[in-house]
Amino acid sequence: MTASTRALLVHLLTATGAVFAMLAMLAAADENWSMMFLWLVVAFGVDGIDGPLARKYDVKTHSPQYDGVLMDLIIDYITYVFIPAFALFESDLLPGWTGWIAIIVITFGSVVYFADTRMKTKDNSFSGFPGCWNMLVIVMFALEPNFWIILAIVVALAIAMFLPLKFVHPVRTERWRAVTLPMALVWTYCAGWAAWVDFDPASWAHWGLIVTSLYLVFAGIAQQVIPQRG
Repeated sequence: MTASTRALLVHLLTATGAVFAMLAMLAAADENWSMMFLWLVVAFGVDGIDGPLARKYDVKTHSPQYDGVLMDLIIDYITYVFIPAFALFESDLLPGWTGWIAIIVITFGSVVYFADTRMKTKDNSFSGFPGCWNMLVIVMFALEPNFWIILAIVVALAIAMFLPLKFVHPVRTERWRAVTLPMALVWTYCAGWAAWVDFDPASWAHWGLIVTSLYLVFAGIAQQVIPQRG
């Protein structure tokens, strides 16, 4: 297999995220939230492996006719932002005006953030909350906290997108990657299992989601506070 063929296959793998997004949207239209999240978890998994493959096979050199970064951003906005915001609005988690506030701050703030050329730090982390609303919303579906709590978290994270706070990239942030990458894998498994059992409140996956989510949210901020040794 030639280098150009391998690079093209990586682009095609990235493009499958659009298909999974459509399947998730169809499930959301039927208010089949568990199936919607299962498809989003699949898309999340693809997003986690296509980047390392793109760098390994140097797609910019061997398949430059396609912009993998642009393709990834388009799919990420649909799967990370648009569909989760729709689910939050259409479910009973945020009633009335609170749902409108959530979808406005999520969609508006995220499209501005995704277009910001300063979104990555020197160590390949994210500057500001990276708009991973799919991760937040699935935790909210699993835990079903009071709507005031959900709204407060949404607004806080929307503001955090534009603050000088660091959020780790599970694959590309080298510092603490030995912990961060397994945490991200555990989060993916717990998210998939929680959706698979239709968010059964007795599921152990909920605790896994809480622990891994807290780590992924605060690890980067902790790295800003804790100086790196030599």
